[in-house]
Amino acid sequence: MIKILVVDDEPQIARALRINLSAHGYEVTTAPDGAQALRAAAGVVPDLVVLDLGLPDMDGTEVITGLRGWTSVPILVLSGRAASAEKIAALDAGADDYVTKPFDIGELLARVRAATRRGNAAGDSPVTEIGGATVNLAVREVKRDGKEVRLTKTEWQLLEVLLRNPGKLVGQRELLHRVWGPNYDRETNYLRQYMAQLRRKLEADPARPVHLLTEPGMGYRFRP
Repeated sequence: MIKILVVDDEPQIARALRINLSAHGYEVTTAPDGAQALRAAAGVVPDLVVLDLGLPDMDGTEVITGLRGWTSVPILVLSGRAASAEKIAALDAGADDYVTKPFDIGELLARVRAATRRGNAAGDSPVTEIGGATVNLAVREVKRDGKEVRLTKTEWQLLEVLLRNPGKLVGQRELLHRVWGPNYDRETNYLRQYMAQLRRKLEADPARPVHLLTEPGMGYRFRP
């Protein structure tokens, strides 16, 4: 059964969507805000996310960005924002489609069918094990032995790039650009410093890393 996560803070709309989607054979989970949506996505691993942009705790584009940190699940935005700039911002953030409220349920169901045909997130998971630590990219949480391991914003950015490219060598320049920006081409000492910090926090033996690897003179690699 295809799983759909509906994110909307309006109870009437969330209920209507649950009833209509369930009637057409979909398994529906609902979330009323962005934080619960990200947690639900990590637990359910849906095949499609139907997302309102006007959420009480964060903007919907932030939810899109959070999801795109670990999954390619299709995201269908369902919003009352009709301005072109709003649509462009959502699509640039990683949304796949955009439907404006009020909407026709027949059209919405057609968009849902099209989105789920294009592919789903069945192979995606936000959770990775590194040296006995559990890393959850969906909610930016690391735990070891039930206790939280705190990472800085920069450590998260660096770790996300590596974890999203398992087994792939990510060059020094690419990492510097993606984490610090295009003006940091030569600051390879930043990479050495932050990789050392990540290993101390995540690797079982930081002196002999088995997951966060250095390719001397070239870049870094995450080995699952």
